[in-house]
Amino acid sequence: MSAVLYYALAALGSYVLLSVFFLRRPRLLHTPWAPAFLPRLGAHRAGSGERLEHTLEAMENSMAQRSDFLELDCQLTRDGVVVVSHDENLSRQSGVNRDVSSLNFEELPLYKEELEVYFSPGHFAHGTDRHMMSLEDVFQRFPRLPMSVEIKSVNEELIHKVAGLVRHFGRSEITIWASEKSSVMRKCRAANPEMPFAFTISRGLWLVLVYYLGLLPFVRIPERFFICFLPSIINRTYFPFSRPGLNKLAAVVSKWLIMRKSLIQHLEQRGVQVIFWCLN
Repeated sequence: MSAVLYYALAALGSYVLLSVFFLRRPRLLHTPWAPAFLPRLGAHRAGSGERLEHTLEAMENSMAQRSDFLELDCQLTRDGVVVVSHDENLSRQSGVNRDVSSLNFEELPLYKEELEVYFSPGHFAHGTDRHMMSLEDVFQRFPRLPMSVEIKSVNEELIHKVAGLVRHFGRSEITIWASEKSSVMRKCRAANPEMPFAFTISRGLWLVLVYYLGLLPFVRIPERFFICFLPSIINRTYFPFSRPGLNKLAAVVSKWLIMRKSLIQHLEQRGVQVIFWCLN
């Protein structure tokens, strides 16, 4: 065996051993973050599979089902009120082809009497409460309940109003910044750096990449939450492909890449809470 090959194999073996060793003992390189709360059962869109999404009735039902945090989406009305709504355009939710930003809070329409559950096509949620809620009202009604607040686009007024409400109600430690876009997340973190934050899509892909390269134990992870769809039950509606076969393949590949026991254990040992949504 040549000296070059010998040293190459020795380096590779050492690298693999170190990766395995530190995946199991991440505290040797990184001090784990002590979370203010440990969410285990969350209500997606405040409980969209049980009642009409983002309504007070959905939230109260989620609490009755012993959920320990709410996942919310936020938009901004024309008169500057932060409202919990998944969509900017109200067509799907209310049948009114208007954007939230084009209406004052008092002008917002009621939700439809039934809404199809997005991640369960053919199934519909119903409820007696059809009113949209402001984020301020949600914070007032559930002052110590942990929540995830997702911002979907670069809207600095919305971001700063959410950050201000979180500070006003003294809940920076129990409110999570969430966004799919890293450009939005940077502005969220700047607006209120005291709030913990979740992985964006690009950062999630980066996480999976460094995990498979064996580098995860050696990199810094500022995120405190890994919030992801559960690949084993995700349906065709989440993926953008027109052919059902491709969507099914995307779900299978996602499950193979993400659902790794060592990855999840390593993140949780590092103080990163792993939360899967669409799991009833």
